[in-house]
This record gives sequence, C-alpha cells and structure tokens, in this order.
Amino acid sequence: MNREIKKIPLALATGAIALVLLYCLAFASTAPPQAGSVLPDLNLPVPERAAERNYLGLEGGAYFKIPEIKAEVVIIEIFSMYCPYCQREAPEINRLYSIIEKSPDLKGKIKLVGIGAGNSPFEVGIFKEKYTVPFPLFSDEDFALHKCFGEVRTPYFIGVKMNADGTHRIFYSKLGEFKGAEPFLGLMLRLSGLQ
Repeated sequence: MNREIKKIPLALATGAIALVLLYCLAFASTAPPQAGSVLPDLNLPVPERAAERNYLGLEGGAYFKIPEIKAEVVIIEIFSMYCPYCQREAPEINRLYSIIEKSPDLKGKIKLVGIGAGNSPFEVGIFKEKYTVPFPLFSDEDFALHKCFGEVRTPYFIGVKMNADGTHRIFYSKLGEFKGAEPFLGLMLRLSGLQ
C-alpha cells in the first residue's frame, strides 16, 4: 500500500510535465514566421503543369521545399478563396507578377507562390481560374501548412531571400492589405537587398 501511495506523486509529476511540454509545443508553433528566421520545414506538391514547374525551376519528384525554387527571392502569399481582401487584391498581385516577368532585371530572380489556407484543390482551382492567377497556387485543405506558418490571417505575405550557399532567410512577414504592385515590389527589392 505504501508503494502505491509513492507512485501517485510520480505519476502526477510526469503527467504535469507532459502537459507543460504539450502546451509549449502547441504555442511555440503558433507564432508567424519572423524576419531573420527560416521557413518551417514543409513539403509542397510539385505542380502538375509543366509551365508552373518550369517557372519554379523544379525538375521532377513528388514534393519540393520552397528553398528549392530557383530564384533569389520568393514571395509567398497565404490566401483563402473566401477572403474578401484576397479576392480584391488578386488583380493587383497578378500585376506584380506581370511587372516582374516583363522586367529583364527581375525575371527569374523573384518568384511568387500562393498557399490556399483551408482551401481544397478544387477551391484553389476556382480562385486561380476566376482571378486568372498566373503563378502557382497550392492547396492547404487540412490547414497543415497554415499551422506551420502560425495560423496567420489572410492575406499574409512572406518574403524569403535565397542565399548562394543554399540557405535562406525570411526578410518580410506581415499580415495586411496589398497596397499596390509598385510600392510592394519596391519594398521587396529594398528589404531583400536586390535593389
């Protein structure tokens, strides 16, 4: 009987430690990516369309990581097809893509991708078609990627600088309305060091 009583505090202490660890792990992943940090280690499916694979500079395989994109800067937009701001800003973000692709100094150096938080492949396809989005969009139907990014609201933009040695760093991470293609591009060029 005495042994049984001694086991109770040990079991309670072990349980309390486990709960604290779970709490810390749960809340550690809820912070959005910070400037100066690196992206969460996540996999995206290689696009089925050859044009999108070529745009991203991807060879083959089933999955890739964002730092594998052939670019000096990658701009990630976390969006939702149900977000009215995302819908309203889609034409201007498309214009950003167009400005980059038409510039001999920027084409190939800056790439855009979108991640549809909570959106199925069907919903992402509807958004892509309705707003004629020219860059790759990825479904995040189960919010797995969204959780890795700290469950941010939409639209959320992350700028990532790719380094020559294969490393990368986040230089921009903000929620907010897109204030226009030219001002945003100027900000990305300045903060990334491309300008």
